Amino acid sequence: MRVLSRLFRGKFLAFLRDSLRKEKLRGQLTAFANSARFQTWLWKLQKSDWVVYAKPPFGGPEYVLKYLARYTHRVAISNGRLLNSEQGQVRFRWRDSKDHNRTKIMTLDAIEFIRRFLLHVLPSGFVKIRHFGFLANRNRSIRLDLCRKLLGTPAPVDATAGLLTDQQKCAAERRCPVCQNGQLRIVEWLSAEALLIWSKGPLPVFPIDSS
Repeated sequence: MRVLSRLFRGKFLAFLRDSLRKEKLRGQLTAFANSARFQTWLWKLQKSDWVVYAKPPFGGPEYVLKYLARYTHRVAISNGRLLNSEQGQVRFRWRDSKDHNRTKIMTLDAIEFIRRFLLHVLPSGFVKIRHFGFLANRNRSIRLDLCRKLLGTPAPVDATAGLLTDQQKCAAERRCPVCQNGQLRIVEWLSAEALLIWSKGPLPVFPIDSS
């Protein structure tokens, strides 16, 4: 609790300093627009012990971990829950926790749907999962090789080696014929008739699941 109290105090006072610098202080805080007076006030706040109230979760730490795990990789809503979008209205499935987790269908205006979706987007500077130290993305391969060398541990064997046939390996390594860098993934085969029909109508929209 002491660490959490000091961390919250430091973050809160940092935002106060930033608000003063950007002249965003409002209400009674405008009386501290004077820099010297404001710094004296901050010094007093830094010397005070802040009280942070926290209590154990009702369902235990396992429940909290399970809840947070849903947001480590997934987005706010997966494509599988989206039903359609017509005339500025979006229909999607959702679970009503107050009604025994029954699956229901909700229809929202597209603007309101986007507003709710953006509430789940992390602010700038935040990431869902961050590895640091020798697992940091920038130096991971080099640092892991160094760790294995110092520990005398052999590199792990690729579990998929020997499981793929030559034809499957060739398909997995297929490159884009344009840039020769990206991996080519065939989404759908179209006949000449289908191409002719689609050329006269709107372009198809392929869903992309970013979860």
